[in-house]
Amino acid sequence: MDYQFAPHIASIAIDGADARFPVRRIYCIGRNYADHAKEMGSSVDRANPIFFCKPADAVVADGGKIPYPPGTTDLHHEVEMVVALQSGGSNIAAASALKHVFGYAVGLDLTRRDLQAKAKEKGLPWDTAKAFDRSAPISALRPARKVGHPLRGLLELEINGQPRQQGDIAEMIFSVPQIIHELSKLFELAAGDLIFTGTPAGVGPLARGDWFRARLEGIAELHGAIV
Repeated sequence: MDYQFAPHIASIAIDGADARFPVRRIYCIGRNYADHAKEMGSSVDRANPIFFCKPADAVVADGGKIPYPPGTTDLHHEVEMVVALQSGGSNIAAASALKHVFGYAVGLDLTRRDLQAKAKEKGLPWDTAKAFDRSAPISALRPARKVGHPLRGLLELEINGQPRQQGDIAEMIFSVPQIIHELSKLFELAAGDLIFTGTPAGVGPLARGDWFRARLEGIAELHGAIV
């Protein structure tokens, strides 16, 4: 018997192009906005950024319907700017980090908050809280050659038409070049990597039937629903 185990390669749309961006890995940084760290009862350690990962096939395209995940009664939204890499390496200097960026998007870091709280209490990893199926809805990518490298811009989320989160990416504790620099000291980055860059304050619950609209000013919009 012939076996075929070729995996499905997750990908996301590129605005204005027929080609798609194949996703290699998804990295995320936690506590990158001081107001969010405060609302979660956490402090910010500027010397030691917190990173975690999601599986590549956790991505959900714009307009997707996301089933309420199992194992939780407290699903939360976290709106974030997302960075897509076109190249990588190890020990990348912050001064040259942006040359590795292909483009930008807006996404949600969906979180099983009750599972995360239990993990925190016991000092355990956050994998079950963060790295579940369909936990990374993301808009189409806008190439940096079209939009540049944004240093500021409104990041916002509406749930059922009501404002829920709002902040400016200028408020990030670790900038995009700094995030890439710090990540590349721990992982060998490569083309196809996505980086979720943290969320401002206002995170909260999502219920079945809720629909969301996320926006990164001048860059991208994302729509979807929890079913």
